[in-house]
Amino acid sequence: MVNQKINFDFIFLGQSVLKYQVPLDIFNSINHIYETNFNNLYKANKQLVGKIENEHSLFYHGADQTKMKNHNMLSKNITSYFMDMFKHYLSFNKIRDYDLHLNSIWVNEMKQHEYNPAHIHRGMLFTGLSSVMILKLPSTYGKEYSADQVKQNGRLQILGAANGQFAKIDYQPPMDLRDFYIFPYDMRHCVYPFNGTTETRRTLAANCDVQFDPIKNRGAV
Repeated sequence: MVNQKINFDFIFLGQSVLKYQVPLDIFNSINHIYETNFNNLYKANKQLVGKIENEHSLFYHGADQTKMKNHNMLSKNITSYFMDMFKHYLSFNKIRDYDLHLNSIWVNEMKQHEYNPAHIHRGMLFTGLSSVMILKLPSTYGKEYSADQVKQNGRLQILGAANGQFAKIDYQPPMDLRDFYIFPYDMRHCVYPFNGTTETRRTLAANCDVQFDPIKNRGAV
């Protein structure tokens, strides 16, 4: 798939954020696996910073087995999709001679008033790729109590490290089902709380370790 034409959008915040649209069959399969296996999924709250009650793991293959054992609820075509997209991101950014390790995949199901504070990701390495996939959205995010011309409730915000007066330093993407964002582990991001509904906001996150030589790749073409 990496050598095939892939449609995506590019946002530069000092580092690249790439936006893809998940194929419908992958999207439906992930939601189905999550919903039908919900009561048997590993709870991921203790490994995550989110102030969210329902955080559950679909895949884990990490070094630390004390809090969670290795497991995989996903089919081969789903994990292959993730790896293909991570490879595409690295190819776009001209990163060569790397090793990938899919570390973890989990679902955050946010209720009103819950939130995810600004944070970064890591796996077994400090170098790697994070991601956010939109699986389900509420029909309303409730009342914006001030400055309602700038919608914040329930929104993802990705914080960059660009410099310069015309540089874009943060990105609050429009959210649509099947959107899939990939960005480096060390890009801080957060999700704001929402209110006024019993509907939930469901997203997936996936971490992939990337082992590479940054000196060798500094001038990659």
